[in-house]
Amino acid sequence: MAPKKMLMIVCDGLSDRQVKQFDMKTPLQAARKPAMDALARHGISGLMDVIAPGVIPGSDTAHLALFGYDPYKVYTGRGPIEAAGAGIQLRPGDVAFRCNFATATRDLVVTDRRAGRIRTGTADLAKALDGMSIEGTSVMFKEGSEHRGVLVLRGDGLDYRVTDVDPHQDGKILESRAMVPEAKKTAAALNEFVRRSYGVLSGHPVNIERKKQGLPPANIILPRGAGSTKDLEPMSQRYGLKCAAVAGVGLVKGICRMVGMDVPDIKGATGGLDTDYKAKGEAAIKLIGTNDFVFMNIKAGDIASHDGEFGMKVSVVENIDMMLGYVLKDAPEDLVIALTCDHSTPVSLKDHSADPVPVTISGGGARVDGVREFDEVSAASGALGRMRGMDLMPTLMGIADRAKKFGA
Repeated sequence: MAPKKMLMIVCDGLSDRQVKQFDMKTPLQAARKPAMDALARHGISGLMDVIAPGVIPGSDTAHLALFGYDPYKVYTGRGPIEAAGAGIQLRPGDVAFRCNFATATRDLVVTDRRAGRIRTGTADLAKALDGMSIEGTSVMFKEGSEHRGVLVLRGDGLDYRVTDVDPHQDGKILESRAMVPEAKKTAAALNEFVRRSYGVLSGHPVNIERKKQGLPPANIILPRGAGSTKDLEPMSQRYGLKCAAVAGVGLVKGICRMVGMDVPDIKGATGGLDTDYKAKGEAAIKLIGTNDFVFMNIKAGDIASHDGEFGMKVSVVENIDMMLGYVLKDAPEDLVIALTCDHSTPVSLKDHSADPVPVTISGGGARVDGVREFDEVSAASGALGRMRGMDLMPTLMGIADRAKKFGA
């Protein structure tokens, strides 16, 4: 049979736990979602441990697994992925960090790790830091979406094996330490960069204006997730596919670029709660016309979860469902669609958890089981059973009649 085209939709953090005060339902169970449920009714469902049972996935390691790469072998840290997402070309020996613009006191005590979720002015702040030199180590710094940024240290004798400066909560900024002797230079440069960032940013016009408006200044940088580049076999070689991605978050864009996907900029795809769902759907349909495999990430559910907002998360589910309905209306008849999540982010925890996520695959040669709804509980009775994230791409390839025969 002719091979089918494939669309993988990953709803970031949408999987959840049942909440007592909402009739023991998850947001997926509470929402009205006819398009998601239609996929489940006409496809095959199951639960998925994105990394492994009992392992809490990060969004970075989760996406690597969903694309079929073993994160235990290819992942060094989130920094290089963020750098790729920001369009920075890393060289061997560079050390990259994901960062937050944050608010701190003169004593370097963090009072707001996201600087009030700053949304404007970060490009100007980044320019003030970019190009700094620290004892022979050059600094590249670029803003990301909202409060996020990317730091790259370039120079001789650097090593990514250093501890984080970010305290990961309000409190005293940490001193980075070398985990191996080879990383002492990196730790020293990182600590000096953080100290200098406070001096540079505190008096910046952007922050002077923020103070006038009663907003927390973005007066310090919190780096974390150090890593160095590691070549990944492109998906075009790994699977023989032409691939593209629709994403708004720099992290996800970076992973997609690292595995060789085309990642066009989509107007309105913010990676936030205000993302343009219709624009994402339209972009996916357009890309399906010229690619074998299209990936779509939708971040908003994870944001609502981290804020502990059950009602907001229900609204996100319904917005995604609206977008999915648009895609199904205009998609090729034989398109194979996988719908899943990269991890669970329960609103009760406001953080990622090790709970497995629902997955459903519809179209192509997918068998149809008895699952009628797309949610964490219904999917458990599906014919896919309980699978690993690394098995999703091979399973999808088989259903799309793209798998290769093993043996005679």
